[in-house]
Amino acid sequence: MTVRVLVVEDEEVAAAAHASYVGRVEGFEVAGVARSAGEAMRLLDRDRSVDLLLLDMHLPDGHGLGLLQRLRAAGHLCDVVAVTSARDPDVVRHAVAQGVVLYLLKPFTFATFRDKLGQYAAYRERLAAAPAEVVQDEVDRLFGTLRPAGPAALPKGMSPETLRDVTAALRDAGAGLSATEVAALVGASRVTVRRYLEHLADSGLAERHPRYGGSGRPEVEYRWR
Repeated sequence: MTVRVLVVEDEEVAAAAHASYVGRVEGFEVAGVARSAGEAMRLLDRDRSVDLLLLDMHLPDGHGLGLLQRLRAAGHLCDVVAVTSARDPDVVRHAVAQGVVLYLLKPFTFATFRDKLGQYAAYRERLAAAPAEVVQDEVDRLFGTLRPAGPAALPKGMSPETLRDVTAALRDAGAGLSATEVAALVGASRVTVRRYLEHLADSGLAERHPRYGGSGRPEVEYRWR
C-alpha cells in the first residue's frame, strides 16, 4: 500500500527537495506540500488520507510541535517524521513525547532520507501483519524497525562533529564563504573544510558560486541553500 506523505517545510528549495526525495522512494507518494502550519492544517482537514508528515520544526507561523499538538487535538493520527535543523535536546524530548516516530537532522543526503523512510515502511508492514493481540517480542520487533542498526555513514575520513561545525558556519554566515574563510571559523585546514563543503554541495544543501576579484582564477564560494 502506498504511503501518502505531506511535506511541511517553509523553505522553498528544501520543500521541493524533500518532495522530490519522496517521489524517488518506492512505495511513497507526495500528497502535498505545506509552507506553514496553517496551510498544513487546511490540507489535512481536506485530506484525511495522509499517512505521514515530514515536519520541519521552524515554521513562519509557529513551532512544529505546536502544529503537532493542534493536529492531535483535531483527531489527526498520521505519523510524523521530524525533518529539521532543531538540535535542542528539549525539542527532541517533546517530539518523542508527542509521538514523532523518527527524527532526521538537516543536513542529510538522499541515502539517509531513503533509509529513514525504509525504516518507517518496514514498521508499517510489520504492523499490518501483526495479529489482533501481540506479545512482548512482537511489540519489541515493531519498535525495533524504527531504530537504525547503526549511524548513517559519511564518506570515508569525514566526522559528524566537523560536518556539524562546517554546516553551522555556512548556515549562520548569511552570505557566501570560501573554504579558507570557513576553515578560519571552525579551526580546521582549508583542504579538510573544502571536502565538507563539497559534500554539502553534492547533497544539495549548499550552492557553489564563483567569486571574482583580484588576480588569478576566481575563487569558489559556498552558500547555504
